Amino acid sequence: MSDAQPERYLVMGATGAQGGAVLRRLTALGRTAVGISRGAASGAAGSSVASRAVDLADRAGLCRAFEGVTRVAASLPLVYEAEVAAGYAANLVHAARETGVRRLVFNTNLPVPPAPTGYPAFETRRLAEEALMASGLPVTVLRPPLYLDNLFGPGHAPALVNDGVLAFPLPESLPVSWMSLEDMAAATVAALEGADELVGGALRVGGAEAVTGPRLAAVFEEVLGREVRFHSMDPHDFEAAVSAVLGPELGAGIAGGYHWARAAADDSSFTADPDSVEKHLGIRLTPLRQWIAAQPWNQWAHSGS
Repeated sequence: MSDAQPERYLVMGATGAQGGAVLRRLTALGRTAVGISRGAASGAAGSSVASRAVDLADRAGLCRAFEGVTRVAASLPLVYEAEVAAGYAANLVHAARETGVRRLVFNTNLPVPPAPTGYPAFETRRLAEEALMASGLPVTVLRPPLYLDNLFGPGHAPALVNDGVLAFPLPESLPVSWMSLEDMAAATVAALEGADELVGGALRVGGAEAVTGPRLAAVFEEVLGREVRFHSMDPHDFEAAVSAVLGPELGAGIAGGYHWARAAADDSSFTADPDSVEKHLGIRLTPLRQWIAAQPWNQWAHSGS
């Protein structure tokens, strides 16, 4: 690939909230970017950029999508079968190698504990990360904790706004460096464009502060000016609720991380050093209070829980 080739970015999962945030940031910076998603082609989430439908199981189709692309923001969809994840990772490696991608940033979308957990939520991402890191490609891995934006969704926000209950399937005492999708997008773009020292490494990223569930509820209470208490959901109840909407296979896969958090997580499992994140990526993380204050919580008022 010639050094004179113009930079062109590709964002995977572009019709979802996470990929859409990356695509919005790239277009706001004036970068030439395209999006792909596993479903039907449509506008990327919150962006005017169209997204092409590409199945990660289709190696030839993925290679076509990568043609002319120099930098890739990669992630896996909600898959929890080891064989499927391995196939996706192998196709990513092949497409990036064949098309001469200059930088690939892989978002694991959740922490990757140092030791095997037995839960596919973590192990499929570990498998993909290891395949990418062993490929010899210019890969950077970002490992976020949990996203603040999940709390603004229909599964949590109505109860928070209407009942003053912040319910989440984590132990009360577990600290979490909750991160916004916009900050994760900033981290992703910074890694795509950052110094070569970021290549070949896995960086734990997170928000500006780590808080326990009760402390998070207290910050919500301070900002919203109403009583908010934290409720530590039983992961089994959470799994049942997700399974009712997405089916038992996805329900078990998504809930697996929370079962592990309840049984085996320590105080560092879902945290990251904000100073290190800002230093390595050259970004400023959004303070928790600032993010809460910026959301239109009233849209959930009286909508039920």
